[in-house]
Amino acid sequence: MKLIGRNGTGERPAASSTTDTDTGLRTADRSTTGTRAARPATAGGIDVTGYGPEALVHLTADRVAAAGRDLLETADDDEADDSFETALAAREQAALEARHRGSADAGDPAAASQLGALLLRRGDLADAEPYLRAAAAAGLRAAANNLGVLLHQQGLRTEAAQWWRQAAVAGSAPAAHALGLQLRDQGEEEAAEYWLHYAAEQGHPLGAYALGDLMEHRRDVRAERWFKAAADSGHREGAYRLARMREAAGDKETAETWYRTAAARSHARAALRLGVLLEARGDLDEAARWYRQSAQNGEARAACALGFLLRDAGDLAAAAEWWQEAAEAGDGTAANALGALHAGRGENTVAERWYRAALDAGDHNGAFNLGLLCAGAGRETQAEQWYRRAAYAGHREACNALAVMLLQRGDESGAEPWFSKAAEAGSVDGAFNLGVLHAGRGETRQAQEWYARAAAEGHGEAALQLAVVQEQRGNLNGALDRYRQSADGGSPEGAFRLASLLDRRGDADAEAEHWYAVAADAGHRRAQVRMGVRAAERGALEIAESWYRRAAEGGSRSAAFNLGLLLARQDSEAEAMLWYTRAADAGHGRAALRLALLALRRGEAVQAENWCRRAMEQGPAEVAERAGRLLGALNAELSA
Repeated sequence: MKLIGRNGTGERPAASSTTDTDTGLRTADRSTTGTRAARPATAGGIDVTGYGPEALVHLTADRVAAAGRDLLETADDDEADDSFETALAAREQAALEARHRGSADAGDPAAASQLGALLLRRGDLADAEPYLRAAAAAGLRAAANNLGVLLHQQGLRTEAAQWWRQAAVAGSAPAAHALGLQLRDQGEEEAAEYWLHYAAEQGHPLGAYALGDLMEHRRDVRAERWFKAAADSGHREGAYRLARMREAAGDKETAETWYRTAAARSHARAALRLGVLLEARGDLDEAARWYRQSAQNGEARAACALGFLLRDAGDLAAAAEWWQEAAEAGDGTAANALGALHAGRGENTVAERWYRAALDAGDHNGAFNLGLLCAGAGRETQAEQWYRRAAYAGHREACNALAVMLLQRGDESGAEPWFSKAAEAGSVDGAFNLGVLHAGRGETRQAQEWYARAAAEGHGEAALQLAVVQEQRGNLNGALDRYRQSADGGSPEGAFRLASLLDRRGDADAEAEHWYAVAADAGHRRAQVRMGVRAAERGALEIAESWYRRAAEGGSRSAAFNLGLLLARQDSEAEAMLWYTRAADAGHGRAALRLALLALRRGEAVQAENWCRRAMEQGPAEVAERAGRLLGALNAELSA
């Protein structure tokens, strides 16, 4: 079992608040789970028609220079320039406010509306309210809308809705949007849809977005249209939500376009998803660039994903830095990755700290990895406790690991339910182990069912078990199919048996050679011997010697004997003796007989007798018979 350091792309919901710079509105960015955006609590619904920034007096660069020439000439750094600009802007703002106040106090409703908006933006609600009430009472829709904003901020939601309704009826799209949001929050979705639709039809991007949000919540296919309308107007969250819908529909090309649109406006989650799409198709450099942008905008999952890209590129130091940044921001996947990194270096204390951090972040992989860490250190009791904690939280591999631990302890009745839970949750190892459990009881049908489930998910050893049964039943075509499935699933034994069956059939020599090589490269000793034999048969003695050595050094007595034969033919009898001896000590009868003959040739009769006796014990039958005849001759000679 391997340490778990990553879960897919880390797509766990994580809402963050960003400012929609196109409107000045603070909105809560939605998480990927579709949680509703929080209703704006600032002056986001202000109708800017006829007042606001457009009405401010903006000085040109020449006028600023002329007005402050003396100061600019004596200034010697940027700080002085900034100070002057700030002072000039404040003076201009004060003058504008004074003009509006004078006109408003003289009974001008338009001036009262503009002054009220100015004070509202500044947060001076008490001073703004009388001016906005006066202007709203005079029928100015902008004032009515802004009075609704002010009252909403004061918690007077009912009265706020009344003024928003008045402004909306008069044609204010921002007021219709604000009223629609309030009605939605009160559960009056039909009325909310009416007013949000009114705002959206007038081209209000926030209204279009909120309408799309409402419709998506109700699984209304028209949601996509309104997200697009918002996105076309520059609403980055609308672009992101549209991209998510297109991706869910399988249209990754269009999704990518809208992710790019939102990401270009610094939408952190859009940059993350764009990175995921690019990584999936192999554009790793660009994926890393978007992950980095997303991470720099506060998206911990992007920092985690960037860490994995850097790790795969071989830059572990940089990967660890990004993982640490993500982990410290609460990303459990990154904490697990750091834990695995330190565990791989043998730094178990540090690894344990990060696994605990992952668990504290709500990632139960942390508990599973703590179990693996403790098991590796021989702390079985603690390992079982961590496995149980993860297993009870539904971690399927922890269920399997716990069951294996119980089974090794002899607690089969305790292990079976955990194997079942692991298998039902989708653990292929759990399904395979459950098959092994049933097979051990002689429950063949149940075992075959679980092997089949595991094999269907690519478990090579499960497919091997099914193939063996097919071969035993004489269904060679079925066995070949299962052996191929086993080999494709990474089973060296499956690859070897597939090659052996093809070899015996005699009509697929090239394919047999391929699978022998696959198994041999994976360390399968019998396959390595077979590769050596095939190489020797075609005269490639150096290749044969290489395969024999690999297998013999891995403990194969047949390989050691064959290597001895090969070396003897090459006049390397001293080394050949060493390999014969290793083979004979491992129980190889032919090697023992060969050593007996060599000893007899050297005149070492007693040594030859000893090797003959071992050859007779180790067999096979024909070898034992020859060794017996040789031993009889030796005894006759010695007695004579």
